[in-house]
Amino acid sequence: MSHIILGAGGPIGTVLYNELIANNEKVSLVSRREQNKPSAISIKADLTKIDDVKNSVEVNSIVYLTAGLKYDIKVWREQWMKIMRNTVEACKEKNAKLIFFDNVYTLGRVTGKMTEDSPVNPCSKKGEERAKLFEYLQSEIKSKSLDIIIARSADFYGPYAPASSIPNVLIIERLIKGRKPQWFVNVNTKHSFTFTEDCGKALYLLAKDNNAFNQVWHLPTASPAIIVKDFIKTASNAAGASKNYMTLSKWMIKLGGLYDTTIKELYEMLYQYEYDYEFDSTKFDNYFSFKPTPYDEGIRKTIDSYKHNSN
Repeated sequence: MSHIILGAGGPIGTVLYNELIANNEKVSLVSRREQNKPSAISIKADLTKIDDVKNSVEVNSIVYLTAGLKYDIKVWREQWMKIMRNTVEACKEKNAKLIFFDNVYTLGRVTGKMTEDSPVNPCSKKGEERAKLFEYLQSEIKSKSLDIIIARSADFYGPYAPASSIPNVLIIERLIKGRKPQWFVNVNTKHSFTFTEDCGKALYLLAKDNNAFNQVWHLPTASPAIIVKDFIKTASNAAGASKNYMTLSKWMIKLGGLYDTTIKELYEMLYQYEYDYEFDSTKFDNYFSFKPTPYDEGIRKTIDSYKHNSN
């Protein structure tokens, strides 16, 4: 069986590739740019073009959609549903199974723990776009036209995520560079973070279990959620750096958005940092007897990965 990673150039595509190769699987890496990685087939493709997607998917394969788009609501509105429809159509034509790597924007602000049964309740424009994808996939599952897994992650951190992980960018990278770590709005909230390497392992476990399909799964994430300032303290200790940090207030972020479009786009998501953000992966952990990577271990591995890549 072939494993096809659509959007293979990002952090989740990378950790999934590592896991698949470690298990001697046949892997195709599909991306806008060629992926020169050992023991894998590299396919250049534009996921917004149906023919490109169809030509990338093999018969009876497992397809993982791990793509990330520019953090711009206009791009999301123009491209996300097109990419999803192309992927679903290609999978149907090739009798392939689909695993979609999702986030929690669909759920909006949740009081208490986010579970697979939490209602769709987006409170942001980006959340509304992700909810459309979720509802579309749910309709395909109900029609029994395609085997699908929706695999959700909390905010992730870890190796291979230098530009796409908030804790990597604001905390770990800054510590490595000898700079003061930062966080958004409130460091006293509980916040769940999913370790990237756990995502790779979990996606492969889901792919190999036929009974896991046509369900929503929360990917393994350490519990209980960590207080953000404790995450910063643990990272500072591991990096051998000062424990001082800076909290970025909402008005500072709004001001920064006048000069940086990514910061501007992030503003509507600040509810995730202003309030507790608790992600529950009990369903996955129990079903697969999986122990998520503890925060101290994950932080140490992440810092080691930065140091290794700088040598």
